[in-house]
Amino acid sequence: MRFELFVAVRYLRAKRRQAVVGIITVISIAGVAAAIDHILGERKRRISGQLDRAVTRERRRAIWLGGEELQADVAHDGNAITVLFEDGNRHVLSSNWAPGVPVWDGTVDGAYIAVHVRMVPNGFELAYRGFEVKAFVYTEREANYARLMPAKKLSGSEKSVRCPMPGLVVSIAVAEGQEVKAGETLAVVEAMKMENILRAERDGIIKKIPVKPGDSVAVDAIIMEFA
Repeated sequence: MRFELFVAVRYLRAKRRQAVVGIITVISIAGVAAAIDHILGERKRRISGQLDRAVTRERRRAIWLGGEELQADVAHDGNAITVLFEDGNRHVLSSNWAPGVPVWDGTVDGAYIAVHVRMVPNGFELAYRGFEVKAFVYTEREANYARLMPAKKLSGSEKSVRCPMPGLVVSIAVAEGQEVKAGETLAVVEAMKMENILRAERDGIIKKIPVKPGDSVAVDAIIMEFA
């Protein structure tokens, strides 16, 4: 079932408000996360039989995208999923995505995009053209508990840069032992006849680079590791 997602978003940090990755903004990725969470929630209700009863689903959601937190009201309206953030900006997303499909593909304001989706506890890891971010979607009550949780140390998977889709390593822009800053280009991978730039999500030091230009890599293959 196709759906349209109307997104009006508010970024808590204005300087990141118009951050763009290719044709899609980071704000739109938050909208994709909200849509995925809503569809998963409705699927759970359908399995449990709640859709046949007068059960009111809590509309308010807290969307954690990287280090940002956004508040949104989410509701299904016919064939549309409306995600209303605290700002007046609007985006329209349309997709045939269903639970279990590894790629959310559709359009954002009429422009086609494909976002790789990998499930993680309480959320998703979303990847688009080398940009990867973890998105967590909570109810208000869940968010209150989550804010009280101590910061978790980075796991092994979080210290690595992974390939968002099968492809060919075109170039490596850094070397082992090199210090890099967030946003810096690390490598270029060609996939589906398009070159995807992989950038650092955080500051750090490159510990290991297990691939070289010309190597074929699978989805989620480790391109390099941070110390």
